[in-house]
Amino acid sequence: MSFQDWLELVSWKDLVDIALVAVVAYNLLLLIRGTRAVQALVGILLIGGVYYVASATGLAALQSLLEKIFIALPVVIVVLFQQEIRRALSSFGRNPLLGLGAHEEAATAINDIVLAASGLSSDRIGALIVVQRLQGLRNYVESGIVLDAKVSYDLLFNVFSPETPLHDGAVIIQGDRIAAAACFLPLTQKANLSKEFGTRHRAALGISEETDALAVVVSEETGKVSVALGGQLTRDLDAKSLRNSLYQFLIAEPSGQPKDTE
Repeated sequence: MSFQDWLELVSWKDLVDIALVAVVAYNLLLLIRGTRAVQALVGILLIGGVYYVASATGLAALQSLLEKIFIALPVVIVVLFQQEIRRALSSFGRNPLLGLGAHEEAATAINDIVLAASGLSSDRIGALIVVQRLQGLRNYVESGIVLDAKVSYDLLFNVFSPETPLHDGAVIIQGDRIAAAACFLPLTQKANLSKEFGTRHRAALGISEETDALAVVVSEETGKVSVALGGQLTRDLDAKSLRNSLYQFLIAEPSGQPKDTE
């Protein structure tokens, strides 16, 4: 069949239909990325593959058992993944155009992160804020206290206040939501790292080496703000420089990496 024949068989409605399905599928994958739902999806696909093999080879008992599992599967999914489903519906409710407003949400979160970092810096309060980019951070989220709250200056500032029980550890942000606080992060193994860097800076470098996440660090001793990304640490940022860095690597170049090491 020639390309011209294929064009005659496929109408513009078919192309629009395929494009819409692709957009919906892509955004659904974004919603479950880095959550337990990914493992559930893999499990369902494996069960489906086993069912296909059982059906093709005539394994009647196994096929019958899997059919009963498929009947109960929707209820099991709803019970086990209530939080993920609620978050997905909430996200769709805030943004029914499937991600077209993601930049606006990211820009709002960036403003709150910059304000919080500046306020914490002025008060010499140590902080470690990790922002998820393309790679999921589910394992690190589960190591802390799940919050699932909208990013705000007040919440970030209060979390890191020394008198609160969540001030130790890192805050992890996914999109415009604070996923968890008091999270444990891997420490960098760099042997030549200056001794002036404490645990927060080492954890920031560690998470940026293990994942593509961006980490904002506020030093408790000096109040200076730094950003860790790709195993590199950019130090002594003012509010404008911090805002530019966050905008560049969270919106303009969400998969980019810093070119220079400071």
